[in-house]
Amino acid sequence: MRISTTSARRFPDMTSTAFLIIAFLTGIAGALQTPTLSLFLTSQVHVSPFMVGIFFTGSAVIGIFVSQLLATWSDKRGDRKTLILYCCILGALACVLFAFNRNYFILLFIGVLLSSFGSTANPQMFALAREHSEKTGREAVMFSSILRAQVSLAWVVGPPLAFALSMGFGFTFMYCAATLAFLLCGAMVWMFLPSMPKAHIKTTATLEAPRRNRRDTLMLFIACSLMWAANSIYLINMPLYVVRELGLPEKLAGVLMGSAACLEIPTMLIAGYLAKQLGKRFLMRFAVLAGVIFYTCILFTTGAAAMIALQLLNAIFIGILAGIGMLYFQDLMPGQAGAATTLFTNSTRAGWILAGSLAGVIAQFWTYHAVFYAALVMVVGAVACIWNVKNVDKPAEETPEAAV
Repeated sequence: MRISTTSARRFPDMTSTAFLIIAFLTGIAGALQTPTLSLFLTSQVHVSPFMVGIFFTGSAVIGIFVSQLLATWSDKRGDRKTLILYCCILGALACVLFAFNRNYFILLFIGVLLSSFGSTANPQMFALAREHSEKTGREAVMFSSILRAQVSLAWVVGPPLAFALSMGFGFTFMYCAATLAFLLCGAMVWMFLPSMPKAHIKTTATLEAPRRNRRDTLMLFIACSLMWAANSIYLINMPLYVVRELGLPEKLAGVLMGSAACLEIPTMLIAGYLAKQLGKRFLMRFAVLAGVIFYTCILFTTGAAAMIALQLLNAIFIGILAGIGMLYFQDLMPGQAGAATTLFTNSTRAGWILAGSLAGVIAQFWTYHAVFYAALVMVVGAVACIWNVKNVDKPAEETPEAAV
């Protein structure tokens, strides 16, 4: 009896550890590719800033279609474990294509399609983790925050490593490293993640009226999309801005991204701990205000030390958004973990669509510095949206519509 109890305790622990490792590996795969993509396209594929923006926009559009299709399938009848495994394999194939191909249109249509499957592994992993935590009785908010912290940890290591590998050994070597990360991730998924075909999340929350749900979810989606758009503009524009306008070393771009990700880890953990005490809406409001201050300051900052110091505000902005935003969607859509998680992920891709279009056009006809004004406008717009999303942590009897 003692042996069975011990093994029962060990299994969830081993599975949870596997979730943490997989979250880190998927983060590493993305952190090796995204920070250097704009430099890769300009220096290796030799395209204009406008074409760089088109690439990011096309990538986001294809990604939304793929991830939403997979989310609908996985929520209704799919086994998430199998889906995540296939996504890792396709993500690895995408990295191989980027490593050895320099044709813009092949990368845009074939490479991006494969990459979209690869990036879907992450939201599906979070959806499976939510189901696993519900099944095992774990605290979903804190477990999700710890998983998000693993992704941030990957972004501490990934961007500096990406710039070091690409500048020291070439982009081919860097994309091969990303391929290895996807393959290791797939092996971990196959060996250790639980299989839950046709899983239905058991929750004490009742499904709300679709009309009210849609309105709040729409406002949250717009807010998150604008916040991610500002961050995407920063990621697309900042490496080129640092190198071409400020004349600072290329490695500074990796240091800025890595330092922000490093600060995001305690931010996510603290936000996960405070979610019950302060509420998700309060934390999201705090995050978007930090974003307003950050993008205002970045417009008037040119020194390396000052830019690094500002990453604390950037970490609060993105750390809370990444850790609490997804949970906000899941609370607004109880019983639909896959759809809610993917909707949150698609707010990221919607942000990339806005960011790619604006960053490319503004940088092409004005300056890289001018792009940050667009980011500030987006964050201000997100403030208005966040203030109109209902408080999901408030008891039902306090909500006037609940009595109707």
